Amino acid sequence: MRGAALLIVQVDPMTLSILKPPSECGADIAYGEGQPLGNRLDFGGPSFGFFCAKQEHIRRMPGRIAGETTDVDGRRGFVLTLQTREQHIRREKATSNICTAQALNALAGMVHLAWLGKQGFIELGELLARRTAYARQTIGALDGFELLHDAPVVREFAVRSKQPLDLVIGSGRPGEGTDVPVYPLGRDYPEYEDSFLVAITEQRTKEDIDFLADYLDDASNNSGGEFDPEETSAVDLSGVPS
Repeated sequence: MRGAALLIVQVDPMTLSILKPPSECGADIAYGEGQPLGNRLDFGGPSFGFFCAKQEHIRRMPGRIAGETTDVDGRRGFVLTLQTREQHIRREKATSNICTAQALNALAGMVHLAWLGKQGFIELGELLARRTAYARQTIGALDGFELLHDAPVVREFAVRSKQPLDLVIGSGRPGEGTDVPVYPLGRDYPEYEDSFLVAITEQRTKEDIDFLADYLDDASNNSGGEFDPEETSAVDLSGVPS
């Protein structure tokens, strides 16, 4: 429809292997953070973002478009197929300027995806969903904690603490009290001062989830007292992938 607004969505790339792609949900443009795609954070960065659009918008996209092709020997490869000339001729007035450092991060993402392959990417998404479901069920069942909502999730979920949050997880900042791998939601959402976010990545094992659950259980019962990892209770992790 002429003059209609475009639907733009932000997506987590790690969830796209098991969820419908944005285009099938009616999105015109999708973007997101590329850091999970093989880009480690060194002292906060660098990383890269990704941006995609429907075919009718592709020539308005800033930056460079990489396309799939074959070389003279018939081998699969990728080349730059489209880039806005304005970044060369308009210089500081250009809407897009891609430098070598940014291209290196994007290249690392391409290598990571090529290494995973289509099936590996699907298996990774399923792994994250299963581990997150286990962590959510385990932490949500602890006395003193409850899930903030029961909506479907893939690899992040929010938890409400019945004890004051600063007593349970400290400040949540390294070197300032207890250092717990959760994110206090009150930093960004004052209405959730009693809640925190848990994120699961492929590097978090079932033992890590078990340890976090025992830590939170002990901290809640002791109002932020000292945690002894030697006293963690055994948890049945059968069926949870390592």
